[in-house]
Amino acid sequence: MDSVATVAVQTPMQASRLRTLQALGVFCGFAAGAWLGGAEAPIKIVNAGVSPITVSLIMVAGVFLARWSIPALVRGTSYVRKDVRQAPHLIVWAVLAGCMWAVANTMTIYAIRDVGLSIAFPLWNTNSLLGIFWGFVLFNELHQAGWNRWLGVLGGALAMFGGATLLAFASSTQALAGKATLGVIAALGAGILWGTMYIPYRKAYLTGMNPLSFITFFTVGELATMTFLALSYRGAIPLWHEIVGARTVLFWLMLGGFVWVIGDLFQQYAAKYVGISRGVPLSNTNQLWGLLWGILVFHELQGGSQRVYAQVIGGSILMALGAVAIALSSATGREHSCWQNAAEREGKRYGIEDAYVRASMEGREFEQGQSRRTLIDWLLVSGVTAIFVALAAIARLPHVDIDLRWAAAVSVAMLLLLAGCGIALWRTTRFS
Repeated sequence: MDSVATVAVQTPMQASRLRTLQALGVFCGFAAGAWLGGAEAPIKIVNAGVSPITVSLIMVAGVFLARWSIPALVRGTSYVRKDVRQAPHLIVWAVLAGCMWAVANTMTIYAIRDVGLSIAFPLWNTNSLLGIFWGFVLFNELHQAGWNRWLGVLGGALAMFGGATLLAFASSTQALAGKATLGVIAALGAGILWGTMYIPYRKAYLTGMNPLSFITFFTVGELATMTFLALSYRGAIPLWHEIVGARTVLFWLMLGGFVWVIGDLFQQYAAKYVGISRGVPLSNTNQLWGLLWGILVFHELQGGSQRVYAQVIGGSILMALGAVAIALSSATGREHSCWQNAAEREGKRYGIEDAYVRASMEGREFEQGQSRRTLIDWLLVSGVTAIFVALAAIARLPHVDIDLRWAAAVSVAMLLLLAGCGIALWRTTRFS
């Protein structure tokens, strides 16, 4: 029985299917970059007097609502339950990843406040370097990849480091006095936490769990950690008063959390199909979307010198080119066989059925049959919708300098990517 199961896992995937899934992973990475970039725009509201810790808590509340309602809408909670029964150990890993995300997200609030959106983005996107490292060390990524793939990955990593250095220098001229160093440290700290967070991601997808299932438990760690941090930092009564006082901006902050979940879901599909050493850098094209939101919509760097513009734009482009070089170093059949070996190892460690692991790697259903949405699913989706409608009814546009025409243009581009990538995922994998 064991020998048969081993052969089943190690049988190479059909070359055409492998190319299709890798192309899908790349598309998901680009879509993730757009939505992760757009999600940070509402954080600019921190300038309106709401403390960063409260901003992060409200945003995580929006994340929590999205991470339960989106899977319920797309596949139904019954599908999530079936998936979790196959790999229950991953619940712990998902909660742990959520805890790390909550801390990192809070650090980004401080980073944006101190050094600005267009500068903070590329700094915390150094998480790509950790993604490459963990992918190679723990999950056999880049094993037997060939020198040209290694050159693309290492060259891209060096380009990203150079871009981050340029942006760190630029931050000292754009931040408030005495705040630049703290902002840079916060952004880099977020990058370290997010880079390490991808270990549970990859463990989950090698052993077969669907991203839609993973995120529902991921958010438990997010909300629990963020609530603890907020209560410890602010205290229950002051925190409640601040939330009530910020009721006119609750919609925008929770919307930011909802948008982040869409980007993160695409990022998880990218990590599943092209690995974290490639998927993470590709999704880090969010730095360019952050640049668009920061400069075009919020008028960051307005009045800055030509040198500052050159550092910020040049650093962002350099980091983006590095990410693209890494992403285009696609996995060969030999490298993918190493991924399969890592999947077999993880499956044996946790007692996961080989056919379940294999089906996940090939982007197909393990058990045939349509998952039906129940009354619970529709109540969940309706309840979340009602919450956002109620918050929108009392919302007010923040008192910050915003170019609404550019905001609309960038938003339309994001929606086009959402539609295109969503259709591609459904046609290719049925969101498996």
